[in-house]
Amino acid sequence: MPVVLLIDDDPSLLDVLSLPFEDAGYRVELARDGHAGLLAIRERCPDVVVSDVNMPGLDGFSLCRKLREARNFVPLLLLTSRDNEIDEALGLELGADDFIAKPFSTRVLLARVAALLRREARRGESTAEAPRVVGPLELFSERLEVRYLGAPVVVTMTEFRLLEALTRRPGIVLSRERLLEMVRGDGSVVVDRIVDTYVRRLRRKLEAVEPAFASIETVVGAGYRWTEPRGA
Repeated sequence: MPVVLLIDDDPSLLDVLSLPFEDAGYRVELARDGHAGLLAIRERCPDVVVSDVNMPGLDGFSLCRKLREARNFVPLLLLTSRDNEIDEALGLELGADDFIAKPFSTRVLLARVAALLRREARRGESTAEAPRVVGPLELFSERLEVRYLGAPVVVTMTEFRLLEALTRRPGIVLSRERLLEMVRGDGSVVVDRIVDTYVRRLRRKLEAVEPAFASIETVVGAGYRWTEPRGA
């Protein structure tokens, strides 16, 4: 039975969220603020964490930062009631795995959490899956893993889907709206400019392997496209 830790300073929201997770077969652990949540993560090792952003003391962003600085990569989904584009961009920069703005559908939240758990399960599997090769890029769809020039590149689930969407249509310009449809596809409301944050993160990770990486091309006023590496 997977364990989900719910962190929020609003007891009524914890009560509302606990029931659908229990009905879906999760064991639910609760923490009523960020400090209690951080302690619970360290002591109880949940399979996935759902945390509010706007909490007194230790907020969701600070919680995320502390976890990633400690090399704890438990799947973390952040909830917020503030400006979703700004919050999502910051949450992604800090290393959060996913993000949902309030108000949200419980169905969407459960689907996102289930997807994070599937990703983690695939990463832990021993399999001889053959990658899809795009020049120096290797994509392992079952495990949601990426290699570039033979080096592993750690990506979130959404980053993987974005990279997959671009590389399946090399040379084709994809608008931000279309990319969001392809990588999120669950009816949640997000600002299309958040794609810029995903692209920026992907570029930075791939540039860490090859500083001259330039295969994700910005088409001003239109969107993004994948171009073949020079000399390929």
